[in-house]
Amino acid sequence: MDDEERVQIEKIVKGMATKSLRCIAFAQKSSNGQVCEKLEETELTLLGILGLKDPCRPGVEAAVESCRNAGVKIKMITGDNVHTAKAIASECGILDPSEELEEDAVVEGFQFRNFSHEERMDKIERIRVMARSSPFDKLLMVQCLKQKGHVVAVTGDGTNDAPALKEADIGLSMGIEGTEVAKESSDIVILDDNFSSVVTVIRWGRCVYKNIQKFIQFQLTVNVAALVINFVAAVSSGKVPLTAVQLLWVNLIMDTLGALALATEEPTNDLMKTPPVGRVEPLITRVMWRNLISQALYKVLVLLVLQFKGRSIFDVSEKVKNTLIFNAFVLCQVFNEFNARELEKKNIFRGLGKNRLFIVIVSLTVALQLVMVEFLKKFANTERLTLGQWGVCVGIGALSWPIGLLVKCIPVVRKN
Repeated sequence: MDDEERVQIEKIVKGMATKSLRCIAFAQKSSNGQVCEKLEETELTLLGILGLKDPCRPGVEAAVESCRNAGVKIKMITGDNVHTAKAIASECGILDPSEELEEDAVVEGFQFRNFSHEERMDKIERIRVMARSSPFDKLLMVQCLKQKGHVVAVTGDGTNDAPALKEADIGLSMGIEGTEVAKESSDIVILDDNFSSVVTVIRWGRCVYKNIQKFIQFQLTVNVAALVINFVAAVSSGKVPLTAVQLLWVNLIMDTLGALALATEEPTNDLMKTPPVGRVEPLITRVMWRNLISQALYKVLVLLVLQFKGRSIFDVSEKVKNTLIFNAFVLCQVFNEFNARELEKKNIFRGLGKNRLFIVIVSLTVALQLVMVEFLKKFANTERLTLGQWGVCVGIGALSWPIGLLVKCIPVVRKN
């Protein structure tokens, strides 16, 4: 094969590679009737070149787009040559046409490993595709990204991927084609080997995180209000309006039932339109503090008014006044449970019909509170309330809805 033929064949191979075809060359060697014990790659006659197409699975492009919208940056690390890797990345949506022209968007493994540490740290975020890479290159990229402060997830199926899967914050191995070594080194096994499942993992992970935040906000509001009202009342009058049994009851319905109600919220597509949570971002955000303080302040003010002026306003006995405080306090938490469903959005009833368990739990809480006040007087140290007094308690609780709406209009400065 002369140089001209070699250039022509290289053009054919490059043309196939740009169409995301993997190329295999077939050649033969004349043995002159002799059996070769060792076949050396010399004096071969080229028979032809075959291009193999490994098409992307349906839905991969949409899954990549969903990850992009969610603020997740995707990098492809492959052993294919640079032209094939670039074509596949463009077909999947990992590499935009504008990014193909960017410097360092596509690199080869030997280039990446030969960079100095400073060069790697400078270029790591611009790299989208790494071709002709080795398992060490994959591990090196994970380590560099973690040093930059990123939360890194890695997918892989081979034994050679085990070091990168183990080093990553989240390792995702393939359940069908993945080796046992890869599965043992990973945190999550994708049973269908489909990248679209990664989007499901992200959506559910964010949903669980949001549900935890909702419950924390709800629970802290309960505890702050109960602590302040009992402390102020004890200091001022030497008596507490909420007895030990009542506080235990509040903790039971707000901890157990409240957790069940708020933890059963299912993921929505809006979760994939928000930026990811930073590694050092606090669990209780400024938005949560805003909601928490406003609701707790409202409850404390109302309950203090009932504590010091309740008897004169309603012309009732001390025990009835304390029952009013206890009942209003519980109903405030019931109504605030709806506010806790949405940390930032103003429509707190959106998707409520889909979460039947939430409706059942809230209804059960109200029913148990009714039994507690009206029928378990000795146990709970309460007195029966009139229909008008129940209406007042419900009205006090319902006011937490407009307060929550107004508070969400207050902008919160987010940390960069």
